[in-house]
Amino acid sequence: QVQLVESGGGLVQAGGSLRLSCAASGRTASTYVMGWFRQAPGKEREFVAAIAWSSTDYADSVKGRFTVSRDNAKNTVYLQMNSLKPDDTAVYYCAAGPSLRRSKWSYSSWGQGTQVTVSS
Repeated sequence: QVQLVESGGGLVQAGGSLRLSCAASGRTASTYVMGWFRQAPGKEREFVAAIAWSSTDYADSVKGRFTVSRDNAKNTVYLQMNSLKPDDTAVYYCAAGPSLRRSKWSYSSWGQGTQVTVSS
């Protein structure tokens, strides 16, 4: 099992930027793919972005604004969020899984989440 801890959330004005981090520990061999999901109040958890090694995938709603990257030496994954919009407001979760997928069911380990709030 792998343990995941997100950080970097906060309050930002529309058009601003935030950088989320996800630190992995434990069975880090299971972090071949790291995904980012988000969940707004009253909505389902939705895919945001994922990274395997050099391969990445982004939801259309964030493509061109968000960038996912990883530092394998630090067992840490990042989500750089630029040009933030109020619709980006949600709890953001990182997750680990064996393959590059958009379905939340493909990920076996999850972090506790970090709140991102974008004001207008």
